[in-house]
Amino acid sequence: MAVNPFTQFVFDLFIISAIIITAYTVNFYYLAFISRTRKESRPIIDWGTPSVTIQLPIYNEKYVAKRLVDSVCNLDYPKDKMRIMVCDDSDDDTVELLEDVVNDYKKQGFQIEHVRRGTRNGYKAGSLKHAMKSTDTDLVAIFDADFIPPTWFLKRAIPHFSKSNIGLVQCRWGHVNENYSTITQVQALSIDFHFLVEQKAKSNSHLFMNFNGTAGIWRRECIEDAGGWHTATLVEDLDLSYRAQMKGWKCLFLPDIVVDAELPAQMNGAKRQQFRWAKGSIQCAIKLLSDIGLKRNVAIEAKIQAFIQLTRHIVYPLVLIQFLTLPILLAAQVNLYVVSVLPVLTIATYLAMGPGAYMIVIRGMYHKSWKSKAKLLPALLVYNAGMSVNNTVAVFDAVLGKKNEFHRTPKYGIVTKKDDWRDKAYNLPFTQTTLLEIFFGVYGIMGIFISIFSNNPVFIPIIGIQAIGFFYIAYMSLSHTRFKRNKSSDNRPKTKKEKMANTVYKLSMIGILGIIIFGAYMAISGYNSDIYPLDRIRGNLDGIVSSSDPEMIRGHLIAIQADLDTVMVNLPETTSADGTVISKNPVWIFATESTNFLRIQSNIDAMFAGVDEISSISKDNSAFHTGMLDINDRALLLRTNIMDATPYMYVSPANIMFSVIWIAAIIGIFAALKRKKEQLNKSDEEN
Repeated sequence: MAVNPFTQFVFDLFIISAIIITAYTVNFYYLAFISRTRKESRPIIDWGTPSVTIQLPIYNEKYVAKRLVDSVCNLDYPKDKMRIMVCDDSDDDTVELLEDVVNDYKKQGFQIEHVRRGTRNGYKAGSLKHAMKSTDTDLVAIFDADFIPPTWFLKRAIPHFSKSNIGLVQCRWGHVNENYSTITQVQALSIDFHFLVEQKAKSNSHLFMNFNGTAGIWRRECIEDAGGWHTATLVEDLDLSYRAQMKGWKCLFLPDIVVDAELPAQMNGAKRQQFRWAKGSIQCAIKLLSDIGLKRNVAIEAKIQAFIQLTRHIVYPLVLIQFLTLPILLAAQVNLYVVSVLPVLTIATYLAMGPGAYMIVIRGMYHKSWKSKAKLLPALLVYNAGMSVNNTVAVFDAVLGKKNEFHRTPKYGIVTKKDDWRDKAYNLPFTQTTLLEIFFGVYGIMGIFISIFSNNPVFIPIIGIQAIGFFYIAYMSLSHTRFKRNKSSDNRPKTKKEKMANTVYKLSMIGILGIIIFGAYMAISGYNSDIYPLDRIRGNLDGIVSSSDPEMIRGHLIAIQADLDTVMVNLPETTSADGTVISKNPVWIFATESTNFLRIQSNIDAMFAGVDEISSISKDNSAFHTGMLDINDRALLLRTNIMDATPYMYVSPANIMFSVIWIAAIIGIFAALKRKKEQLNKSDEEN
C-alpha cells in the first residue's frame, strides 16, 4: 500500500530517532558490563603529607559556605601543608559571612585566604583560573560550596597519585539529603548511575573520563600542561579533563572515597543544573571532537566513547521527536509493531531494553540494597522523560551558539526532612520552558486517545509515562516557584512589592490551570469532531472489505456517510470561477485530489448505487461478483485516501489559530510574572 510523502517522512524520522536512541542505550549497558568485568590494579604509595592547595569557588552561598569552610579546616592534615583559597565572587551576605569565618580560622593558624577578584568574568572557570596564578603546590583539591569532605579525605585520596602520569583523582559524590523528597531520590539514583557505571568503566580502561567539577584532586602540572581553565563552555571541568587526557594524562575514579553533597531540593534548581550540564556537554563536543578525532595516540574505542559522552544529550531532542511523531503514525495506521502485528512483543522489547535492563544494572550497583533503589526506577523514568524538554532547549542553545551565562544551582543547607528551603533566598521562579512542558503534556493526552481509537493500546504506557513526566515537571516547577529578594535578610517581613508579586503569581497559577483545562477540553473536543470520525470511517471501510452481504455493506455506508457529513462541515472549500465548490480538502497547502473529500463523497455515492444494484441480483450471478469487486476496490482506495488525509486534520487553520491563541495566553502570563520579578531585582539594585 502506498504511503503519502508526509507520513513516510514522519515514519523515517521516528525510525532514525529510535535507532540512535537505542545505540546510546546499548552503549550504557556496554559500560555497565565493563564496570563489572574490568578491574585495574591501582598501586598506592605513601607520599607522606605533600603540600596541597584547596580551592573553594563560591558565589552567593550563604547557607552552605560556612559548612564547607568548617569541613575543609577540619581535615586531618597538617596546617602548614594545607593552603585554603576561598575564591569568593559573591555579591550578597555571603561576603561578610566568609570574611568572619576566614578571619577566625586565620587566628587558629590556618593558611586560609579570602580571595576577591572583583568580577565574575568567566564565572567558576574564571575564578579557578585566577586562583591558579598564585598556586604553587604540587596538588590542587577543589570543592564546590555544597560539598562536605570527610576528615580523612586527603590522606586517603593523595596516595593514589602513584604513577607520574596520573593527573586527576576523582572521588564519588555522596548525597547528604538523598531521602529529602522524591526529587532528591531520583537525582541521587541518576548520579550514582554516572559514577558507578560510566566513571568506573572509563577509569578501569583506556577510555576518557571526566572531572565532575568538585570532590577531586588535580596535579598542578597536569592543569598547566592541558592549557589551564578555559571559560568558553559551561562545563569547564569536562573541558579541562578531556584536554588533559589528550595530552596523555590518566584520570582515576575512586568509588570507595565518597564525599557527601547537597542535592537540589527545588525543581527549578534541578532543572537549571541539568540545563547547564546538557548545554555544556554539547559545547565541549563542538569544541573538542575534531581534535580528539585527529589525535593519533587516542585509541579508536576511546574516540568513539568520547563522541558518545559529549553528544549523549542529543537523545533528549530525539525523545521529543519520537513523542511528537508516534501519535501521527498511529493516526495514519502505520504498523509500528516489532514483529508484524504482535503487540505483546513490542511492549516486551521496550521493557527489556529499558526498565528490565536497568534493573540488572541496579542490582549490580547496590548489591544487597538494590530492591529499595529499584523501587525508584518508575519515578526516574518519569523524571527523565519530563526533563527532556528542559534539556532539549539546552542542546539547541549550544548548537545555535547562544551566549553563555553560568547560572549556579542554589543550595539551602538542606540535610533532614525537617529542613525547609521555601522561605529562603535564591529561590527560582519557573521559566518559559514550563510552557513547552505543559504543551507536550497536553499533546500526550491527545496521543493516548489516538492510541485507544486507533486500536493500538500497547503504546499507551509509552506515551503515558512521558505525558506524566511533562505534567509532573511543569507542576513542580510552578508549585516550587517563589518570589523573594535574594539580597535581603531571611527574617524580615515581606515588602509590598513581594506581596504583590506573590499575588500575581497565585492569580497566574489559576489562569494557567484554567488555560490548561480549556486547552485539554478543546483538544479532546476537536479530536472527537475531526479525527475520531475518520477512525470510524476506516473501521467501516474495513467492514465493507470483509463483507459480501449487501445489507451489511449498506449499514456501513450509512455510518460512513454520517461521519463524512460531520467532517466535511469544517473543511476549507475551493470554488471555481462560477462559484461552484470543486474541492473540500484538509490539505490547505499543496493539496492533492487523493485528499479531496468531494471526490471521496462521490465514491461513497457510487458505492451506494452499486449496493442498490447488486441487492436485486443473485449471488451466483457474475454481475454480483463484479459489483462486489468494484465496491471492495473503492473501499480500499477510500481507506488509503482517509489515511492520507488524517495527519492534515491536526494542522488545520482552525487548530493552528487556536494553538497560537492558547500559547499566546500562557506567554502573556509568563510576561506578567517576569515583569514582577524584574521589578524586585531592580528594587534590590537600587537598595
